[in-house]
Amino acid sequence: MSINSYRLFQFFKYAVYALLAINVFVFWREEFLAAVLQFPNGVEAAQIIASFPAAIDTAAWVVLLLMFELETYVLEDDQYSPGVTWSLQGVRVVCYVFILYAFYGYLAKLGFIYAATPLADVSTLCALVSDGWSYAVDLDEYVELTTANCASFTDASTFLRFDAMPAVVDLAGMSDIRHLAWVDVINAAVWLLVVLVLEIDVRLQEHDRYKGLALRLSYAAKLVLYSTLLLAAIFWGFKGDFVDFWDAFLWLVAFVFIELNVFEWRQEVEDARQQEGISPAS
Repeated sequence: MSINSYRLFQFFKYAVYALLAINVFVFWREEFLAAVLQFPNGVEAAQIIASFPAAIDTAAWVVLLLMFELETYVLEDDQYSPGVTWSLQGVRVVCYVFILYAFYGYLAKLGFIYAATPLADVSTLCALVSDGWSYAVDLDEYVELTTANCASFTDASTFLRFDAMPAVVDLAGMSDIRHLAWVDVINAAVWLLVVLVLEIDVRLQEHDRYKGLALRLSYAAKLVLYSTLLLAAIFWGFKGDFVDFWDAFLWLVAFVFIELNVFEWRQEVEDARQQEGISPAS
């Protein structure tokens, strides 16, 4: 790889990382607007994770991604002092705590969605205009009902109300929202498995055991996991949820970079071993 192409590759890689960091604020804004409606009296500490799972999850993953970048690419073997090693591991543990916390948030949000109940004595959205109701056009996206828009959302006569929240949706809309919520849960769970496999890869590589059966099992597991993540991204694309699709696409690209780092690291170890095996006489 020439100097120019190498620099271009690095620029592209870190540009992807930067875009993922920006997505933290995109998700926070989206979830903040939904939280204002869901918790009109303010979000309590115990409700933070149920209100902002995507923002918290993305922030923790961005930091974890940078930890993988440091460990698999930036830092050389002779730079791993005890202080550096413990610092990296400490940050990683904190990231995993928040990632698991966010996964619980996705589950809590799924439970909140399934807790929706039928709205009695209402057969048209326009009947709710004067009472400050909103309509759920998507997961975490609500539009206040007005006389100008109430007839444009649906022609259904049966609605579901979200628990303790002045927001409704028709049955078809609820089906779509539940599908999106399930994809969020599945996507988060699969990413946990991806990072588990990657952690095992890194530890095996550190001990020069990332080869043979371990290497083949890792490849097979990642094929299934990354394929599942790709299907989730495609689902979001077809549903027209551009933010989730774009975020999923960027994360797949970002972890391709990490996989390339691990591959290059492994090649360097193999090349060094071969060089050590060459005698001075040869």
